[in-house]
Parts: sequence; C-alpha cells; structure tokens
Amino acid sequence: MESGTPGGSGPAEPGPRLRGLGGALQAAWASSLSGAQAQAEGGCRAPAVAAVLPAGGSGERMGVPTPKQFCPILERPLISYTLQALERVCWIKDIVVAVTGGNMEAMKGIIQRYQHKRISLVEAGVTRHRSIFNGLKALAESQPNSRLSRPEVVIIHDAVRPFVEEDVLLKVVTAAKEHGAAGAISPLVSTVISPSADGCLDHSLDRTKHRASEMPQAFLFDVIYEAYQQCSDYDLEFGTECLQLALKYSHVKAKLVEGSPDLWKVTYKRDLYAAESIIKERISQQMCVVMDTKEDEEHVGRCLEEMLKNELNHVKVTSGRDLQQVILEQCYNFVCVNVMTSDFEKTQKLLNVLDESNLSILYPVVVISVHFLDYKSIPFGRKMEDLMQIKELAREVKKRNILLCGLLIYYPQDEQKLQESLRQGATIIATLIKGRDSGLIGQLLIA
Repeated sequence: MESGTPGGSGPAEPGPRLRGLGGALQAAWASSLSGAQAQAEGGCRAPAVAAVLPAGGSGERMGVPTPKQFCPILERPLISYTLQALERVCWIKDIVVAVTGGNMEAMKGIIQRYQHKRISLVEAGVTRHRSIFNGLKALAESQPNSRLSRPEVVIIHDAVRPFVEEDVLLKVVTAAKEHGAAGAISPLVSTVISPSADGCLDHSLDRTKHRASEMPQAFLFDVIYEAYQQCSDYDLEFGTECLQLALKYSHVKAKLVEGSPDLWKVTYKRDLYAAESIIKERISQQMCVVMDTKEDEEHVGRCLEEMLKNELNHVKVTSGRDLQQVILEQCYNFVCVNVMTSDFEKTQKLLNVLDESNLSILYPVVVISVHFLDYKSIPFGRKMEDLMQIKELAREVKKRNILLCGLLIYYPQDEQKLQESLRQGATIIATLIKGRDSGLIGQLLIA
C-alpha cells in the first residue's frame, strides 16, 4: 500500500462550507440518537469515518484510450476533482484510492501536483468489487508504516462522480450509523423493461415504485467488511451493488437516502463536456475588480463594476481592496483596471500575488487586464504596440494555469460616450468570464 501526504484538506471549492471540524457530523449524529441511545453510546461521539474510491476501471464505454478517471477536464484529471470534494469534508479522516499497478505512479503524480491530503493508495483488483475489497482490507489490517486505522463508518464512492456535496455524505453516514448501511438514490428517468429470450418485451417495471442506486454509500465498517469476506467469487467478479452484499451476507437492510442531481456519473465522452460546463459555472460565481483609489480610476472602475453587476446577474462582483482576503475566498476571476496607461505594472503585481497564493493549482484563474486610453494623447499605433506585450506575458503565466487577456477601452472626455464604451467593455468581460475560453488568452480585445 502506498500513502499520500498526511495532513489537512486542500483548498476548498467555491461556495459556502458546512460546519467545520466535524461539527456537522457531531450534531447530526447527536440528533439521530434518543437519550437512552446517546447514553449507551457513551455520549454523542461522532463516528470515525474513512472513504474508499475504486479507480481501477478501464473506461471502455468512454471510447478513449485513457481511463475516464484520468481524463482531463480543464487540463486537470477527473479523479482530482472527486478527491477535492472528499478532502473538503474535514471529518473524513482517510481516503483510500484503489488504482491499477500501471497507474500507480500517475496517481502519485496527481496527488503531488494538486497537493491532495489524507490519500492512501492500494492496488486495484480486476473488478470493481475486488478493488473495494482491497481498500477495505487496507483499513482493517494494520500494515507497517501505514497511518490508516480501522474506521467505524466507511464511505464508498465512485472516482468519476466529482460533484458530491458534504450534505449528501453527511446524510448517508448518519443513516449508516443508525441502520448499518445506507445509500443515495434517485428517481428513474426512463422505464425499465425486461426483454424475453426472442428479443420481445416480456414486462416493464412501474418506475414510480423503483429507484436508481447512486453513490455515495456508507456502512458500518464491520458490516461491509464481513460481507466482503463472505461473498462468493461470482459476486466479486460480476456484482456491482455494495448494498446488496450487505443485505445478502450481513443481513442488513440499507436505509435509502434521496440524493441530489449532482451525483451523476461521468460515463461517456459527452459527460466530460457536461462536467467541464458545471465546473466553469461554479468557478465563475465570483469576480473581483482590482483598481487604485485615484479619482479618475475610481470613477471609471466603479462605473465598470456596476455595469458588470448588471451583465452578470448571478455572479458576486466585488472590488479588491484586500487581495489576500479575496484569494482566501476562492475567487478565480479578476479584472485589473488601468487608466491612462499602457504598461502592465499593476497587472503584473496582481499576477505575482496570484502566483504566490498557489490559487491556480486546482482551477484556472482568469485575469482580464483592462486599459482605458484616450486616443488623442498618444498615437493609436504606439498604444497598440505597447499593449501587444500581453501576448508574451500571457504565454508565461499560462504555464502557471493563469489565463490572461487584455481589453482596450476608449476613454473619451464626453461622459455619455464613456458610458457607452464601458457598457461595451462590460459585455466583453462578461462573455470572457462565462466562457473562460483559453483560446482567447493573449489576445487584445477592443471596445
């Protein structure tokens, strides 16, 4: 068994976190117990929780040579997004990932590059169930130099379901603690039919009475581990449902928990594009406008900020007085305002701060360097020549996953014309933020 670097979780995804330091699990577990149960349990102690991710599949249905869990989304492997979703849940103590021997070094590289924590690697089996069993054995058996310990509850999740949220994990863990096993479910979208031997319809199921089994699932560790120890080779080779193993061998009936629409599984190539769209939308929910306090810049900067708020109704637009605080809030979109200048000093300072923060390790950071210029003061050709430096600068910062482009906005003295220029600029910026298109990096756009 290989271990990742122990420690705290990595940077969180954009959006509010639930209660930290295990508080959410502690409170949920306490509320699920009656007074007598709580006393029998020795108080309201939250259970020790670990997670197992089988990631040994070949991704045949994807139709690409790379296993789907390693397919890139925004140039980052899919499995890294799933690991991040679990890492940000601070009460999950250990995350065990089962990968094939051929992908072991690649997985170590992903852990190192994206600074994943609390990850341990085990050799995957030839089937999904065998991979899960190997992960459970790593948690159950004390190994030399291993930091893993036997948990009270174990979560089993798919490496290709990257959008699992803490509230769903909390629900299945709490239900598993009470019932022994629990799993997320969703309504059937299509009716399930059974064909006869000659390929004709035999019968159909009433979809209002059936549900689709999803992930995550959670179990009392002893329940699922004992079930795997007893199950047959046929189960290990051809089975897919962990809840059924708990029922068949441990006689535990799982509690079914309504899941969320975000629990879908990346299965086909088209799903990669859907996942990319979701990620882009999530990291486009906040934008910071960086400007000085000079009177002229304050005026146009504030006007631009207000117009951006109108263009991006669902995006939180703020001004960056305290860049460090903005970065801590996981903002991935920046507009740097430069008034009456063609140099990149201010933009370069912003890029340096972003580089030092390591914010772009997990997601691309978009920086739009906005330059307001009066064409009458300096010949247009000279201004354009100066501003084309953005191509060289953009190529350099792209290596650090920062996507930079420039926007030149006409700065007339007439207030009405200025407002029109600002509106055009805001429309361009909004399009760039929504699309986050790396193909525009290094370009100079004119409003």
